[in-house]
Amino acid sequence: MAQSWDNLLFAHWAVDAAMLREHVPDGLAIDTFDGKAWLGIVPFSMTGVRLRWTPAMPGLSAFPELNVRTYVTAQDKPGVWFFSLDAANALAVAAARLTFHLPYFRARMKCKEVEGWIEYQSHRSRPGASEAEFQGRYRGVGEFFQAQSGTLVHFLAERYCLYLASKGRIYRGEIHHPPWMLQKAEAQVIQNSMAEAAGLSVPAETPLSHFSRRQEMVAWAPRRIT
Repeated sequence: MAQSWDNLLFAHWAVDAAMLREHVPDGLAIDTFDGKAWLGIVPFSMTGVRLRWTPAMPGLSAFPELNVRTYVTAQDKPGVWFFSLDAANALAVAAARLTFHLPYFRARMKCKEVEGWIEYQSHRSRPGASEAEFQGRYRGVGEFFQAQSGTLVHFLAERYCLYLASKGRIYRGEIHHPPWMLQKAEAQVIQNSMAEAAGLSVPAETPLSHFSRRQEMVAWAPRRIT
């Protein structure tokens, strides 16, 4: 696959690894930084979604997406574990569930830029799925930068694979993109029940937040590693 991620917010909270452990397969180790695990909520828009070397299909290749995630390792390779992924495109949700075995959910979503702010709304309310909502706005502030190796921001952002599980087996999906161009982010959140819908919780304090205007990426089909 190839796609672009636009107007992305990384919102991260330090959390107890024990809270995450029961929601992550035993074949994956919770990755920590200075002894702390991290829970992320990441809203953005996807554009240009397509099979590599093919054109994007009008009406199917651009839609908002929002994921709830943490960070894990397997065979010494750091990656991302998704607790949920909400998207506004029914076909994309069905294809991702069938092909990648990822916990995608259909949601009603809106994302638009107003006077420099990204206004974002997502509401999941479907039979068989926990209700989940995110509403707020965010923007980048300050200079753009690339995270330096060994820093917390690098630990959180520079991940080049995802992990998933199906029928007791662990799979790894490789991804590739340039290093993130980031800004610090200002965010005003009105409603956020995304973590609770996954059986998790976030601390009351303000999250560590970063913004990226755009990221181009490619992905390969997941392969079984256990």
